[in-house]
Amino acid sequence: MSVIAAYIVPHPPLIFPEVGRGKEYEIQDTVNAYRAASAEIAELAPGTVVVVSPHAQMYADYFHISPGASASGDMRAYGVSGVTVSAAYDTEFAEALTAACEAEGFPAGTLGERDRALDHGTAIPLRFIQEAGAEQVKVVRIGVSGLSAEDHYHLGMRIRDVAARLGRRTVFIASGDLSHKLLDHGPYGYAPEGPAFDKVITETIESGDLLRVMELDASFCERAGECGHRPIVVMAGALDGMEVETKLLSYEGPFGVGYGIGSFLVTGTSEDRQFLGPYLAHEQARLDERRRAESPQVSLARNTVETYVKTRRMFEPPEPLPEALTDPRAGVFVSIKKHGNLRGCIGTIAPTKENIGLEIRHNAISAAAHDPRFDAIEPGELPYLTYSVDVLQPAEKIASAGELDPEKYGVIVSLGGKRGLLLPDLDGVDDAEKQIEIAMQKAGISKRDREKIQLERFEVVRYR
Repeated sequence: MSVIAAYIVPHPPLIFPEVGRGKEYEIQDTVNAYRAASAEIAELAPGTVVVVSPHAQMYADYFHISPGASASGDMRAYGVSGVTVSAAYDTEFAEALTAACEAEGFPAGTLGERDRALDHGTAIPLRFIQEAGAEQVKVVRIGVSGLSAEDHYHLGMRIRDVAARLGRRTVFIASGDLSHKLLDHGPYGYAPEGPAFDKVITETIESGDLLRVMELDASFCERAGECGHRPIVVMAGALDGMEVETKLLSYEGPFGVGYGIGSFLVTGTSEDRQFLGPYLAHEQARLDERRRAESPQVSLARNTVETYVKTRRMFEPPEPLPEALTDPRAGVFVSIKKHGNLRGCIGTIAPTKENIGLEIRHNAISAAAHDPRFDAIEPGELPYLTYSVDVLQPAEKIASAGELDPEKYGVIVSLGGKRGLLLPDLDGVDDAEKQIEIAMQKAGISKRDREKIQLERFEVVRYR
């Protein structure tokens, strides 16, 4: 046997009566659907439940598989004591999955667990499953990572293959709330991407077309404020090549957070249910289209990075640069992303070179090779990178955060010899105080010195 079913479930702590204290009745549809899904899982009598949770141990470039024989978790972080969920781990499965990944050089395994306790993204679905009668089922707990959708899909395929090799009847749980930005009065406010994201997920559950989820842009997901996208992509890989019968059991979001429950019952095999190839073709087409439309500024940055990474030499343009790159002087930031995630960003607040073209070339190399937050870019990554170039306009002093607009203005904070800059219109930075706080962190300025800092704002011309 292999994976016999998969479920998308949310993990709001208030769904436990001890935590919700009556508020759980406001998501009664979710409670009822959770119980129905759990009863179905118990009836399937799996030997193993694999839970992928965004709140388990997470690394930027590695998938963590929880080691050991067992673990427990509680709800003390939510003000409640005496509520404990325990899990017996399927150590044979975890070790086989780790060995399979290590044999292929895939970044997943059981190293580096800082906190052995079950996270709420794992504990909540397990309690429902255990209460439905599957108390003895063994568990494999896995965290997501900062790696690409392709890597998350590959992890799912390896889970599928190990389940088949061990002969395990395996149920996969993609634990994740949907958007946290559905309502103005919700805990995270409203963003139009929130309802749009939830619509894609619920339609995907109804149709079974998991390619739609894989193709979601990382910046769109970030603006939606979700935590379920990556577990669902792993689930897509676990269902690769399988015919499934899908059902949307419930969806609601009365508190401003989307809670969706969907079932994927495996009914057979089908080559039409292999999503990785179409996804990679889609991503390549999107990248090719972007490069055809890229500005001279971005083209210069990309050629510079590709030349430097391959040869360790400065790119020399074969033809004279456009006038816009040779005449003016300005500070420039070059940002590099991979699969929608930041891969490097370095810039200059004021001009340091004789023209913008040279500024771009030097900062592009710095972003690719010398950003202290990341390892240097490797040649194999080049086909998957996208670039943007921000040309800074002159800064002006301002008196307070009230003169900032994070979508329009970047901010420079200064105190003594310390200076930090944050560009405008960044994903997840939607208020001035947060913008200032991040810029202070970059400058190494303590929060206690907030009232002493000097503020400047600036606009940018952004090229993509």
